[in-house]
Amino acid sequence: MLIDYLTSILRKSCKVSYALSPGWPSLPALLSFQRTGTHNLWLLYLLQQESSSTELRTECAVVLGSLAMGTENNVKSLLDCHIIPALLQGLLSPDLKFIEACLRCLRTIFISPVTPEDLLYTDATVISHLMALLSRSRYTQEYICQIFSHCCKGPDHQTILFNCGAVQNIAHLLVSTSYKVRMQALKCFSVLAFENPQVSMTLVNVSVDGELLPQIFVKMLQRDKPIEMQLTSAKCLTSMCRAGAIRTDDSCIVLKTLPCLVRMCSKERLLEERVEGAETLAYLIETDVELQRIASITDHLIVMLADYFKYPSSVSAITDIKRLDHDLKHAHELRQAAFKLYASLGANDEDIRKKIIETENMMDRIVNGLSESSIKVRLAAVRCLHSLSRSVQQLRTSFQDHAVWKPLMKVLQNAPNEILVVASSTLCNLLLEFSPSKEPILESGAIELLCSLTQSENLALRVNGVWALMNMAFQAEQKIKSDILRGLSTEQLFQLLSDSDVNVLMKTLGLLRNLLSTRPHIDHIMSTHGKQIMQAVTLILEGEHNIEVKEQTLCILANIADGTSAKELIMTNDDILQKIKYYMSHSNAKLQLAAMFCISNLIWNEEEGSQERQDKLRDMGIVDILHKLSQSSDPNLCDKAKTALQQYLA
Repeated sequence: MLIDYLTSILRKSCKVSYALSPGWPSLPALLSFQRTGTHNLWLLYLLQQESSSTELRTECAVVLGSLAMGTENNVKSLLDCHIIPALLQGLLSPDLKFIEACLRCLRTIFISPVTPEDLLYTDATVISHLMALLSRSRYTQEYICQIFSHCCKGPDHQTILFNCGAVQNIAHLLVSTSYKVRMQALKCFSVLAFENPQVSMTLVNVSVDGELLPQIFVKMLQRDKPIEMQLTSAKCLTSMCRAGAIRTDDSCIVLKTLPCLVRMCSKERLLEERVEGAETLAYLIETDVELQRIASITDHLIVMLADYFKYPSSVSAITDIKRLDHDLKHAHELRQAAFKLYASLGANDEDIRKKIIETENMMDRIVNGLSESSIKVRLAAVRCLHSLSRSVQQLRTSFQDHAVWKPLMKVLQNAPNEILVVASSTLCNLLLEFSPSKEPILESGAIELLCSLTQSENLALRVNGVWALMNMAFQAEQKIKSDILRGLSTEQLFQLLSDSDVNVLMKTLGLLRNLLSTRPHIDHIMSTHGKQIMQAVTLILEGEHNIEVKEQTLCILANIADGTSAKELIMTNDDILQKIKYYMSHSNAKLQLAAMFCISNLIWNEEEGSQERQDKLRDMGIVDILHKLSQSSDPNLCDKAKTALQQYLA
């Protein structure tokens, strides 16, 4: 049928002879190419011949577009034949119908998941030419906007389109008489503005026919508009809000965007609409406490989301095979979206977390989600668990009742990094001192796992590994502390203390501080690792570090000074003593106070050897500094200095 159609086109276009131009194959030869499966090359050959009639070239573009609507293999085959450069070249033609046919074919190819988006950006002039073609017809507007929205996959693409004038060239299309053009322009803005402050800040000030874009977007949110338009407008406003271009308490967010997205989560909506609505709402409220509270009490959202876990329905209740297939297809996406939205809702408010956990079978659903085959569902379930794990009450009750730590530890054994990051963050919370899960987690071999995380090349995993060990060491038994030090090794501890990331360094110092607590533990650890720890402390105090890092380091010294035998490691180290003296006179009150704690612990007169220590520190001029600090305008410094001076008078 395709051969007959093309034969008629060729015969109509070539009035005199089948020999279309010098060097061309004869028509019978071309038809044999088609019969042997090389029709793509044949059509592209005809498309690119300038001697062909415009009608023939247009029909070739139409047929290529039809072929591209077939299987993914069809698209791959066309890409292998370099169809995109051929079609882009066709856009230089003066003939509008041919341009529209080429754009329609390009659109079909670019929306295929097998087409690399970067193919649109290989030639810097292509985007500018497409912008220029936007004014030619409503079809060029529709197809070009659709190409842009599908090929804009990150900040680099957003920047290219923005710099080529996408905002200015597309804005007026939002008021086009064609619904398809308005819709594609709207989709363009939704991907341009996503996580992009520059685009969002620009959009908020653009006006079309005297009306600002946010006002146009709000009009598109109205209930009488198609659902697709409502959802996409809500995504635009959500991105602008998250980028800081629109305030979170603006009426267009609180009274328009948020309620619209909650509506999209209702049972009346199609499954795919419910997925998109929940995921967009999760993103909108993710970092704002007040929006989380408003969403939680809008249209019984928390209960409404429970319905997302009820797909697919029981087979006996479904007689339509297509319906069952549809439910199965979207079941994973629904669970993923529900977990994401629950995670955002429960990010900050204790009452909301309680309502989420009290929703029917919620903890069981999360536990099941942790072992799902879909990585995306597992990740969303872990995020939800992480959000709920911020609750002290739930850590003590629901988390313990459902032994959540068991599936979580299983997830940590073998998972992609993106899941490991969130799972290890959750584990940090489960290892807090008041969590009943702490003990069984320790017994399950968590120390070895966490020590291995501290060696990861992934920064977030290193931070979480040290953070979890820090929580584990807090008020822990000496055996656990020794196991941590043994698992880390001195070499790894030094590696962490010299990490270029300040978060890793701060958490490692926090770990050291927790390890060096209670006198017997301090003395034991310093007797085995004292030399290395003192060396590390010296390096940090001498290095170019911020105030918080140095304050934490001085607090470690204060803990060491509280030991019975450990304090001698400070008293016999003149370099460290001089550093403490230096920080007592520092311009920053936090560092002064931390240094004062060191001195107070060293001179406390109820302890053996206090007189000798006091004498040595007096000879260093410490008492003179204490007298000066006792006159400080800072009440904390003043009180601490007076308390220290009393040790000399007692």
